Amino acid sequence: MKKIKIAALTLALTSLAAGSAMAQSKTNAWEGFYAQVGVGYGMFSPTIANGTANVPAGVVGGTAFTTSTTATNVNNIGTGLANLAGGYNFAINKDYVLGIGASYYPGASSGATGTLNIINPLTGAPLTSSVATYNVKNLYSITLNPGYVIDKDRLAYAKVGYTGATIGLSSSSIPYSTTSLTGYTLGLGYKQMVTSSFYAFGEVNYAQYGSKTANVTAYGVVPISASVKGTGTDFLVGAGYRF
Repeated sequence: MKKIKIAALTLALTSLAAGSAMAQSKTNAWEGFYAQVGVGYGMFSPTIANGTANVPAGVVGGTAFTTSTTATNVNNIGTGLANLAGGYNFAINKDYVLGIGASYYPGASSGATGTLNIINPLTGAPLTSSVATYNVKNLYSITLNPGYVIDKDRLAYAKVGYTGATIGLSSSSIPYSTTSLTGYTLGLGYKQMVTSSFYAFGEVNYAQYGSKTANVTAYGVVPISASVKGTGTDFLVGAGYRF
């Protein structure tokens, strides 16, 4: 038992010494791992291009035909959100770090509406119209975060990287369906130490999502395809832990 206690004490002292050596070996105070939680407000603005609808025979008359679709009165989303993030800052020198980080927004946004129109090819007027509801969920990003070390308690940083999101859509004529969008994200932020390990932060992020073809089926028999893209902006405040 005595040998076990001595071994445990030796291991503890070795771990403390290693931790102290690691802390002393840091080029600046912001080098190392971090994890944080944020809350804030986000906005998403979609762009839905004119699409096509393949109407089978018997739905409108006895002949199958292809026509166009339009999306009108599409509202932007404004929603509260939460954010989980973590990463590692590599020290370039005593004044600069280059971080790599990952971020995830759990849950789904509030919904917004738009009108989906299937156009009558003979008159150019809507053949049918239905109000659809959409939301945004599963937002994530992977970024490089160059930062300026103001001092051991303050860090200003930028973000650039890859982002993705899922658009969910449904209406009285369309069962719930999803489309995944990807693009790039840019951000700016500031961190302020509150204790020796905990910090507060504020951040603003912008995302540009590229075009993706969304495929849905209206009324159970009419396949519709349209190109979807969008932009998003969010503002976050929160707290984190610097290891």
